[in-house]
Amino acid sequence: MFTDYLCRARSAHTVVRFNGGAQAGHNVVLPDGRHHTFSQFGAGTFNPGVATVLSAPVVVHPTALLVEENYLQRAGIGDALDRLLIDARCLVTTPYHEAAGRLRERARGAAAHGSCGVGFGETVGHALAQPEQAIRYGDLLHHSRVRNKLEAMRHYLRAALPARAAALDRQDAAILDDPGFGLLWLEHVQRLIAKVAPFAPEQVAAQLARPGCIVMEGAQGMLLDEWHGFHPHTTWSSTGPVAAEAALAGYGVSERIRHFGAMRSYLTRHGQGPMPTEDQALQALAEPHNADSGWQGSFRRGHPDAVLLRYALAAAGRIEGLLVSHLDAFRGGAELRWAHSYQLHGREIRDLPLSGQPDLAHQETLCGQLRAASPNYADTLIANADAFVDELQSLTNLPVVIGSHGPTWQHIQFRK
Repeated sequence: MFTDYLCRARSAHTVVRFNGGAQAGHNVVLPDGRHHTFSQFGAGTFNPGVATVLSAPVVVHPTALLVEENYLQRAGIGDALDRLLIDARCLVTTPYHEAAGRLRERARGAAAHGSCGVGFGETVGHALAQPEQAIRYGDLLHHSRVRNKLEAMRHYLRAALPARAAALDRQDAAILDDPGFGLLWLEHVQRLIAKVAPFAPEQVAAQLARPGCIVMEGAQGMLLDEWHGFHPHTTWSSTGPVAAEAALAGYGVSERIRHFGAMRSYLTRHGQGPMPTEDQALQALAEPHNADSGWQGSFRRGHPDAVLLRYALAAAGRIEGLLVSHLDAFRGGAELRWAHSYQLHGREIRDLPLSGQPDLAHQETLCGQLRAASPNYADTLIANADAFVDELQSLTNLPVVIGSHGPTWQHIQFRK
């Protein structure tokens, strides 16, 4: 919603996706009732002429892109691929990554990480372990090279799975056992490569150098960041302002970026992971575009959490203002209250410690603490949206720049 609004308000010419991949789910509803959950295309695509750049850190899922383009056509957007620029260096997710990732997550059982099931983490992990097998978007122009990589990848991913994983899903196991599946996939993605040729970094830089505004769109929040989130329930991606600036710097763009933190009036989490203020009573809050079905499981809701808010802002670094959605929840009678601290093993906890360097052991310790924590709630319910915003600004010492009181850009109020 906020990306769509900012593109309208600032007459942006390009949305740059700077992290993540096909696991994003950014809902945009138009006043005429059209709706789309943006996964890889920028969430400003409903605005005529606005381009999407999938920058080098993004992992591209070609077949999912084609499916998403089909949905956009149904929503009246016939030129989405014409407005798409994909950096040739982007990693590519294949059916083998997707199948291996699903089997690996099934094998974790009750200790599941919360995978979206689209192969993003498996793609990144595989590329780190076997960089010579990784497929980049530019490789798709070279069939023999990709065929060789697909076969080497298939063998590696199959052998790297836990021993019992293949027995947990016959369909996914069959994909990993079938060399022909990758060849069919390669044939299918030729439609995409024919429409969207790989862009060299200097070509992307030329797009970004156009006069006017660029909107940077992240894929996940700070609490899912690969180094600041609560391991192992995180993404294989850096999500914050530093990642956005690094993506632009890679194209020689040095203009100052204004960084805004996007959040809701209440917490949500889709799938596994700690959430101290989760409250089953809040399941009554309407989420028409976020279901409990699919790989991630339950879409969970929780009360506003000042401890996690302070931690997310500290991890993010430079944030200049906040964008807050779902302020209309208070009109619907939502009984929300702030949690300002936790009780943990007889102690009051108001702040979570940041690690000074990448340290997954530290993040895993924090994850365990959050699971054991009990929130200390304010005595009174949050009276209304204005009271929530006032408290939020007091807690963060940041202005709420934009507040949303409904599903479309027409429900957004600019506050500064």
